[in-house]
Amino acid sequence: MDSYLNRMREEVEAELSAIRLPADPANLYEPIRYMLSLGGKRIRPILTLIGCQLFGKPYSEAMHQALAVEVFHNFTLVHDDVMDSADVRRNLPTVHKKWDVNIALLSGDGMIVIAYQLLFNAPNEKLRKLSDVFSKIALQVCEGQQFDMDYAAYPQVSISDYLEMIRLKTAVLLGGAMQLGAIMADANEKQLGQVQQFAESMGLAFQIKDDYLDSFGDQDAFGKEIGGDIREGKRTWLTLKAFELLGDDKQQLLDAYSNADINQRIAEVLSIYDKLGIKEYAEREISKYSDLALSTLAEIEGDEAVKDKLVDLVKSLIDRQN
Repeated sequence: MDSYLNRMREEVEAELSAIRLPADPANLYEPIRYMLSLGGKRIRPILTLIGCQLFGKPYSEAMHQALAVEVFHNFTLVHDDVMDSADVRRNLPTVHKKWDVNIALLSGDGMIVIAYQLLFNAPNEKLRKLSDVFSKIALQVCEGQQFDMDYAAYPQVSISDYLEMIRLKTAVLLGGAMQLGAIMADANEKQLGQVQQFAESMGLAFQIKDDYLDSFGDQDAFGKEIGGDIREGKRTWLTLKAFELLGDDKQQLLDAYSNADINQRIAEVLSIYDKLGIKEYAEREISKYSDLALSTLAEIEGDEAVKDKLVDLVKSLIDRQN
């Protein structure tokens, strides 16, 4: 991130750490403090702040809504970790491992309430629209998570179904985050639709890039072992594209995924990807959605200097190696 985005991230970090939570019951509030302290890119609250500044208001006017988005996002991570039985989050124990599952679930529930308290720190005339957008995206994120769990049991999923799942699970929160900031700056309905489309397109490119890095990234830069999705048997955009290209020959990919030797499984799947040119297909798909984001951004009537920063943000997310 450049200095502009870093400054926003640092302010978000400071405001998150300043959220005042009761001391007791400790097993409710300490896990919340712990989760919010783990850091991250803070892309979602940054988009809320930029969404406000894009339409001519100081981004500080949307700080509470930015914090609401980030608290809600961290709630989803706490519950996702429980559902995935994940032991580690950002190289530290997950909440349910550090405490237990019941505490994780209840603390996550508490985070939803805190998110709404932060969201509603706004002028009365904005509350209805803020609530409508936030509630819609919150439910859509749940829908995306359910589709993700459902699809794990399916023998095969179409690329269109997968894209809709990641739109709901990941991209709509980016779009909604930016809309909240734009609402605080009195953006009109057309502008709200444009920032939603911009951020959702960016989110799809971001998620496919994640899939890409898991198979084709540099391990040192990526920060974890290459082939983690293959190791876990996850179906990603790359897998589904390979199934599509293989047609009647898809059994060879199924056989590779069923290999009990994890290292051989990864090697065999990556070999099939290489033969099919999956890397190049993925790069084109990432470019398609990032180009759509940038073309939407170009049409928005907003602060041109802020739009330039958003161009830089898209490029940094798409060009990233981790």
